[in-house]
Amino acid sequence: MSQYDEGHTVAGWTGAAVAVAGSACLAVAVVGWTPGWYLGLVLLIVAAVLTWVLHLAGWGKAAGPRPRDTWGVRDASARAGHPDCFACRLAGRRGEAAGAPERARTAGARTS
Repeated sequence: MSQYDEGHTVAGWTGAAVAVAGSACLAVAVVGWTPGWYLGLVLLIVAAVLTWVLHLAGWGKAAGPRPRDTWGVRDASARAGHPDCFACRLAGRRGEAAGAPERARTAGARTS
């Protein structure tokens, strides 16, 4: 096993494999296989959505290095959202460091 956290995750590898298949279809489409344009574009969109969904399900990782004992393990912190993570923000998850608990407390205390 490598001593570096290179970010190899189920979400990353699955999305990359589907994106490679989509790119291959587009490459063949350039040569003249017309359905390859549609299939390739659909596979690239599926790759992006699939990677995002797997990341949100805990099969991705937050930015930055992880401790060695968490490599290859499902990320339990994904449910709350990773701090400074664009994919989590798209899903409405803010993460602990992004101030989600403070906002929740102040939003509940407001009276109009």
